[in-house]
Amino acid sequence: MAHAADEILLGFTRALRAAGVPVTHDRAVGFTSAVALLGAGDHRATYWAGRATLCAGPDDLDRYDQVFHAWFNARDGLPRTVPAPDVAKPVASDLPAEGDAGAGVEEVADDDAVRAVASREERLRHRDVGAMTASERRLLNALFAGLCPRLPLRRTARQHAWHRGSVDARRTLRESLRRMGEPADLAWRRRGTRSRRVVLLVDVSGSMSGYADSLLRLAHRFVTSEEGRHVDVFTVGTRLTHVTRALRLRDPERALVAAGETVPDWSGGTRLGEAMRVFLDRWGARGLARGAVVVVFSDGWERGDAALLGEQMCRLHRLAHRVVWVNPHRGKTGYLPVQQGIAAALPHVDDLLAGHSLHTYAELVEVVAHA
Repeated sequence: MAHAADEILLGFTRALRAAGVPVTHDRAVGFTSAVALLGAGDHRATYWAGRATLCAGPDDLDRYDQVFHAWFNARDGLPRTVPAPDVAKPVASDLPAEGDAGAGVEEVADDDAVRAVASREERLRHRDVGAMTASERRLLNALFAGLCPRLPLRRTARQHAWHRGSVDARRTLRESLRRMGEPADLAWRRRGTRSRRVVLLVDVSGSMSGYADSLLRLAHRFVTSEEGRHVDVFTVGTRLTHVTRALRLRDPERALVAAGETVPDWSGGTRLGEAMRVFLDRWGARGLARGAVVVVFSDGWERGDAALLGEQMCRLHRLAHRVVWVNPHRGKTGYLPVQQGIAAALPHVDDLLAGHSLHTYAELVEVVAHA
């Protein structure tokens, strides 16, 4: 076929996009133009052309290498670095026409490559974040871009015109007077809606060190969403730290570095009760927690007074619209909420969710959106 090379190259960009690399249309065009200039038959030139035009940053390099070798090592007509898999086995199905002899083989190879990449991505979505290797974490970090947090809505006191609802007597009467007393169509109104505030409290103590990085990446997705101005993030350890400003940076890597420089008690002890009291006294009772959805990310290990934590959680439950506690150990087999902190807080929590994998983070996003 005249355009077989272009189809192979564009198919590679689609497989790379399915693997989590943000390949845009402009990057795909740049890749095909570079390969056309260097020559599609040069395997090494094709590799470096794609690496230079399709990868947005260092986090994309490992996935690019994996998809490149999985894709091009299975292609006919291109140089190979390893023996090609045996994809030309006879099958008991209708044979393609003579001119399309290689179409079925290429299609099978395409599907296998994309399926292999998708299956690995799916496994990462369900893996325990605390047990991942450094390379797996780099792949997982790119998948956070697929999370699209939505803030819940609440009704406002102010009403506005609508095509149904309650009768707007003032507008109806004004329209009648404009018509010199003639009857006018009824005007309707309803209460408006606005985004409900969301507050995230992230435990960054030593017992949560394996999950703190991913939880702050999740918080970054909330803060940089369309309604992110209604989101506030605090870290909890031996003290309470407001990190919303640091997380407003659009680049997640720069945002996490800024947050790390702001937090003075990273991987320290846990004093949830005192930190919660400071939050309620300084921010929550003054309006930040009133009618808000408050999400606490913690394993419940409390070095301080568990009774104090229970009292502060009771205060928080009276102020907030909904209180969600996310525990990384909640999704593990045999887990029981017997730690002093979680046992004291549990009576004042509306939802107790797991928080150990990307899949559970996606579930949390839905719970918050419908709170």
